[in-house]
Amino acid sequence: MMVAPKLRFKADDGSDFSGWEEKTLGELCAPLTYGMNAAATKFDGENRYIRITDIDDETHALLPNDIVSPSGELDDKYLVKKGDILLARTGASTGKSFLYHPKDGKLFYAGFLIKAHVLPSSDDYFIYSQTLTDRYWKWVKTASMRSGQPGINANEYASYSFAVPSLPEQRKIADFLSAVDAVIAAQQAEVDAWEQRKKGVMQKLFSQEVRFKADDGSDFPDWEEKTLGEITGLFVGKSFTSELNKNGRYVVMDMGSVSSDGSIIDAKLTDLDRDILRRGDLIMPKDDIGGGLIIGKTAYIPCDDKYVCGDHVYRLRFDSEIDGLFMHYEINSSGPQRRLGRKVTGSAQLGLNSKSVSSETVSVPSLPEQRKIADCLSSMDEVIQKSKDELAKWQELKKGLLQQMFV
Repeated sequence: MMVAPKLRFKADDGSDFSGWEEKTLGELCAPLTYGMNAAATKFDGENRYIRITDIDDETHALLPNDIVSPSGELDDKYLVKKGDILLARTGASTGKSFLYHPKDGKLFYAGFLIKAHVLPSSDDYFIYSQTLTDRYWKWVKTASMRSGQPGINANEYASYSFAVPSLPEQRKIADFLSAVDAVIAAQQAEVDAWEQRKKGVMQKLFSQEVRFKADDGSDFPDWEEKTLGEITGLFVGKSFTSELNKNGRYVVMDMGSVSSDGSIIDAKLTDLDRDILRRGDLIMPKDDIGGGLIIGKTAYIPCDDKYVCGDHVYRLRFDSEIDGLFMHYEINSSGPQRRLGRKVTGSAQLGLNSKSVSSETVSVPSLPEQRKIADCLSSMDEVIQKSKDELAKWQELKKGLLQQMFV
């Protein structure tokens, strides 16, 4: 059956390309193969081991951290080369894909990955891009259904079918999407760079390596060591589960409302005006079932009469001598986070009790210096957010292009 997408390129001479044809992944690739079953060991400086967890969930790029090598004797049949696509075959990441680029270096792929080597008759980037479409992920959801853990084997991946154009049209699509990817990568790099700058500034400010001056040029007073229990009380709200309303007036701040970077996730709404939060309050998750990424973090409440305190979180409210935004930044800085992390208990569900939080020590400058620090870091946050918004626009554009340029 001849099919075609909504958005198409023309040939170099201005003529129309031929129609698209339905093909299976197995027809477009060499026989799909499984990775090596070797343990990870210390990186030897040359041979990197790529596992499911080494592939970024969002960008599908190779993550730069936790670099390891495979143990034992290395067989070149497990080397990843130009034209290779790796596909996760088991677990929650089933369907996740990775396209090899020579800049990734010498890679050996692990047993929970399947390698599909795209034949020269097709463009590897075009075939890889098929794994980013909604259509592909709907197929993954259906094909991976198991009585236990989700999974897709090599034969099942090989059977996945989709429409493909002629090789010249594939290359035009691949070149265009690669250019969009380059913009996205550059924008992501800008976000990452600003986040690293902010971390560096926070380190210098909270270690007092760098100090602000008063408006008249004089030095501010020395910082004082205090426990959180001395400057705030901890309040725990109740569940709003039975009072949620998708059109509600108030944002419910509970365990799922604080992101790993301390920003607010406003996913739950209610009309119940119970335990209304004030501008300057902080919300800290006291429980976590997601691996401990949010427990002990704080989110800052930026305005009055919009947010309510839910369950599984502490509300921190300060008196007039403490700037809530400053304290938000300090608690989320590396020192307090490291110490709070050591106080977390539990395995399946992690917990941070009130005594552990109240006993945490923070360094407190005078209120004017608190405000200067808060203003500095919030200004950096505004720049970071603008960069993130621009990144999101480009990511949304690519998503739309994938829908328009593929069948």
